[in-house]
Amino acid sequence: MSSTVEFKENTVIVVFGASGDLAKKKTFPALFGLFREGFLSSSTRIIGYARSKLTDEELKTRIKPNFKTPTEKSKAQVDEFLKMVTYISGPYDTPEGYQKLNSTIEEYDAASKVKESHRLFYLALPPSVFTTVAANLKQYVHPGDKGLARIIIEKPFGHDLASAQALQKELAPLWSEDELYRIDHYLGKEMVKNLVPFRFANNFLSACWNNNFIKSIQISFKEPFGTEGRGGYFDSIGIIRDVMQNHLFQVLTLVMMERPVSFDAEAVRDEKVRLLKSIKPFDKDNVLVGQYTRSEDGSKPGYLDDETVKPDSKCVTFACLTLQVDNERWQGVPVILRAGKALNEGKVEIRIQFRENSNGMFKDINRNELVIRIQPDEAMYMKMNTKVPGISNSIAVTELDLSYKSRYSDFYIPEAYESLIRDCLRGDHSNFVRDDELDISWGLFTPLLNYLEGPDAPTPQPYAYGSRGPAGLTDYLKRNGYVFQNRNIYQWPVTTPDVLEQSKI
Repeated sequence: MSSTVEFKENTVIVVFGASGDLAKKKTFPALFGLFREGFLSSSTRIIGYARSKLTDEELKTRIKPNFKTPTEKSKAQVDEFLKMVTYISGPYDTPEGYQKLNSTIEEYDAASKVKESHRLFYLALPPSVFTTVAANLKQYVHPGDKGLARIIIEKPFGHDLASAQALQKELAPLWSEDELYRIDHYLGKEMVKNLVPFRFANNFLSACWNNNFIKSIQISFKEPFGTEGRGGYFDSIGIIRDVMQNHLFQVLTLVMMERPVSFDAEAVRDEKVRLLKSIKPFDKDNVLVGQYTRSEDGSKPGYLDDETVKPDSKCVTFACLTLQVDNERWQGVPVILRAGKALNEGKVEIRIQFRENSNGMFKDINRNELVIRIQPDEAMYMKMNTKVPGISNSIAVTELDLSYKSRYSDFYIPEAYESLIRDCLRGDHSNFVRDDELDISWGLFTPLLNYLEGPDAPTPQPYAYGSRGPAGLTDYLKRNGYVFQNRNIYQWPVTTPDVLEQSKI
């Protein structure tokens, strides 16, 4: 049975790790969001599974406060949704819980007179138990030729190239690539899903989306908080594994890939892989790494102040990397990936900076810059040069602005997990990570990680909690092709003063 079939009526969704934070804060609220908006049938059965000894009502009490209910109607829908939810307690490594789960699903299928069983398994679990649960599900709960099953696993998909390949080697005999959905929630974000139509449905972009017109690309991830007591966990991960190898690389592929031949999921993922294969190895001598210290006013602790962190830890909490794509379209265009914790603001954005006018009457004006803000407050705006109103011939920088919260205030914009779970239910792999994507991205990052975590690792530059990052950041960006504009001639919109803050580099 083809896994491209869309699940509609009488689907069973099993959430493993149902008692954990991820399920409570993301998975169950996403399922409720789909139900609230009419994308999940009331005939769906949702089963939480975990080792914790909970009753159905105790699970419902845990998850209910995280549901979004913007209207009186949606508040009334909560109880209707919770009627679809039950709970099974069982171990992850022995058969009895899985056998009970399978019996429960079969009873439901029989009562619903289901001809072909539709089962979705969501593993909101740590990677250490992925293969254990996947193996037991295949042996005891997969419907075989009597139906269709899909399985969602969460990142991280390995720690480096060797561990990622080992994980895939263990999963591949159990679950086919058609059945397996590796979820990276950034691929479900509205502005990330917009990149493909934005690029390929607008002809005015096609002529200039190349190295003849674009000078540099910057993809930034900024968090305003530190590890907040989770430093011991973060110490073995670091910012590069946490967001660069996965989230930012996925965004990069959609910004820079060639046009897919169709909307088919494999056509899209083929182009992402082709782009990844064109990326040159990282230059370890062109990397800026940092680690946050106590805030300047002393109110926020530094990374090493966390008692769970080793006193001499060189864990990277800030990184700036520059890569080169060796193909005809992008050769010579530096691509800067930048991510950090405990910074001055929370923001994820893409900055496409165009080349300057090299001659003529406007040769000294600011460069055009396209900014795509992924979060918060989704927006796209193009910085452009225009004449100052009135009798003056002076040039000012203004913007063509698409701010989602003003333009689409009445639209339902799904949360990332809502969007991706719906894609999985529809059998659409477009926004999920394929195995060869993992191999190539880990192959690029592993040598760099080995260097940064090895005996000759550089000491991360200190930066104060709440700052922009290490002192060398501005020079690094300039050295790698990003030109800071003349802010004195920017005409900021009077009606949206927050744009100034959101547009800071």
